[in-house]
Amino acid sequence: MSIEPLTILLVDDHSVVRMGYGMLLENMDNIARIVEADNGEQAYHLYKVHQPHVVIMDLSLPGAGGLAAIRKIVKRNSDARILVFSVHDELIYVKRALENGAKGYITKSCAPELLLEALQKVSQNHLFIQPELAQGLAKQQFDNRQYCGLVDQLTAREFEVFDLIAQGLTTHATGKHLNLSAKTIANYVSVIKNKLGVTTDIELAHLAFKSGLLPQKHDS
Repeated sequence: MSIEPLTILLVDDHSVVRMGYGMLLENMDNIARIVEADNGEQAYHLYKVHQPHVVIMDLSLPGAGGLAAIRKIVKRNSDARILVFSVHDELIYVKRALENGAKGYITKSCAPELLLEALQKVSQNHLFIQPELAQGLAKQQFDNRQYCGLVDQLTAREFEVFDLIAQGLTTHATGKHLNLSAKTIANYVSVIKNKLGVTTDIELAHLAFKSGLLPQKHDS
C-alpha cells in the first residue's frame, strides 16, 4: 500500500529551529512539501492557501499565540490535524491545546524519533501525546481539580495573558509580546481576576502555581 505524500506546515518564530526540524522532516520518505510560518496569523493564512495534511505548531508565538492559531484553524476546518511542538511541559498547556483542537502534543526536549512518530500518528488522524505527559494528565484527574477547573473558565486569549502576567511580566511587556496595548492587557487582567476570584498579582501567581501553569521549583 502506497503512503500518501504529506504537506507539512511548520510554525515556529525561530528560523534556526524551523531549519533544523525541517531538515529532520525532509528525511522522511512521505514528506512532499514543508511550508513555514513564524507567527499565528501567517500560519492561518498559509493553512488556507496550502491545506497541509499536518500542522506542527509552537505555542510561544508573537502576536496571537499558538493556542489562538489552533482554535482559528480548527474553527475553519474541524478535521485539521495539528501537532503541538513546544518547550512547555506543564500539563495545563497540554490540556488547553487539546481542548482547542490539537490532535497531538510533544515537547522540544523529546528525541527526534518521537517527533517523527507523533507526526505519522497525527497524519493518520490518531491522538498522540508524549508518554510522560499522557501519564501526567491521567494522574491530574485526581490532583488540583479545584484550581484547574477555575483556569478552564478562561478563553484562549485570557489564558495567554494569565500565563504571561503570572510569570511576572508587566502589562506593558505582556502587551508588547501579544501586540496589544497596555490598556487592553489591563482590561484582560481585570476580567481574569474576576473570573478566578483573586484581587492581586500575587494571588494570581499563586493560583497559576497551584493549577500547574508555573513549574514547581526543586531544591538542588
